[in-house]
Amino acid sequence: MIPVQGVEGQRVAVLGLGRSGLSAARALRAGGAEALCWDDNPEARARAEAEGLLCLDLLKPGAFEAVAALVVSPGIPHLYPAPNPVVAAAQAAGVPVDNDIGLFFRSLGQAGWDEFDTPPRVVAITGSNGKSTTSALIHHILASSGRESQLAGNIGRGVLDIEPPGDGGVVVLELSSYQTELARSLTPDVAVFTNLSPDHLDRHGGLGGYFAAKRRLFAEGGPDRAVIGVDEAEGRFLAGQLAEGPGDDRVIRVSSGQKLAGPGWMVFARKGFLTEWRKGRQVAAIDLRAVKGLPGAHNHQNACAAYAAARALNVAPKAIEAAFHSFEGLPHRSQLVAEAAGVRYVNDSKATNVDSALKALLAFDRIRWVCGGLQKEGGLGGLAEGLGHVAKAYVIGREAAAFAVGLPGVEAEVCTTMERAVARAMAEAQPGEVVLLAPAAASFDQYDNFEKRGEDFMARVRAGLAG
Repeated sequence: MIPVQGVEGQRVAVLGLGRSGLSAARALRAGGAEALCWDDNPEARARAEAEGLLCLDLLKPGAFEAVAALVVSPGIPHLYPAPNPVVAAAQAAGVPVDNDIGLFFRSLGQAGWDEFDTPPRVVAITGSNGKSTTSALIHHILASSGRESQLAGNIGRGVLDIEPPGDGGVVVLELSSYQTELARSLTPDVAVFTNLSPDHLDRHGGLGGYFAAKRRLFAEGGPDRAVIGVDEAEGRFLAGQLAEGPGDDRVIRVSSGQKLAGPGWMVFARKGFLTEWRKGRQVAAIDLRAVKGLPGAHNHQNACAAYAAARALNVAPKAIEAAFHSFEGLPHRSQLVAEAAGVRYVNDSKATNVDSALKALLAFDRIRWVCGGLQKEGGLGGLAEGLGHVAKAYVIGREAAAFAVGLPGVEAEVCTTMERAVARAMAEAQPGEVVLLAPAAASFDQYDNFEKRGEDFMARVRAGLAG
């Protein structure tokens, strides 16, 4: 645990008692604060009370008297589309609002660090797509290279639940826009921006607000190294804002699909090859085509970002290449489930929006596509580039028929259920094809989350192969 510093003797309110909220309450208590906890869910309050934490309705009159701060869980809005009533009450009382990420950064440094040969480092990764894979890959590279590494944040453990890092240790944090938009302290040593595509627009008041939430990771803390994906205008803008000039190698530009050139530090992938370019010359190259855990151009972008972050931490190119080959990927993200009779079965249930689903479609040549669910704003037009890779779509979800209509030129069968979609795709798949779950939609019309949806897909596939 990372005890929160600077709160001894204070009363600090905690709103939301999921993983991050409970973790924050424990860490506040460990730092000598009195945590006043609240969640609308009685079961969540009961779990907190079972740990000896005090629960108090934060909407009661006077609840914020003598309260030093309010710590808010990521899913709770503080501004758009409207502030949560408890957040609004705190703001009206002049109480600062923070989250567990802000508490972490202000509390990480320890007095014992003066005795370390190498101070611990923090690598923080944000972006629309690929940040989980990039974070896990950085962690895997470090661990495979013999470096102490812990993975936390939006993936793995709650950020305050990790152990204090040791001499030369690295903390790898995946950070969502919900986390970066509110943290009062953001001071990573290496910060990574993967890419940007429209998502969570209601929460951030539009695309500009969404980008601004991501940008805070770089603008607030001034990382020693910034790894920036420059395949979108926002990434190019961010890289330009951070760099003092074309040769400023504090900014490492990353791309998948285009060759980057110039006097600076760049990592790019083209035609399956990753290249590191620095000070006008090639430093290293890796053939990504045989790396089974990182299929497709979108994963090559993830590989470039992870490679750049690892190089910023002085990991050798050969060690990174070896780690790439031992990386098995993450569940529900381009996850190879099985291969039988020349057909591959891939679970990309995390492809909950059009942009991520498009990247999955472009990763394979001929696809039996299981798709559908709760559509997000913007429609399905953004999938057009990848539809030529689809042999047939098998559409699930309560609005499967409407989803199928949004796939012009694609043979689509309305299946509604995962059971029928997988059975039909398996029956019709030919050698050389891929049965791919990449829904391009949220899961909440049929499943609690994308993980449950992916698990259902995998279970159906395995049952079909066993039968």
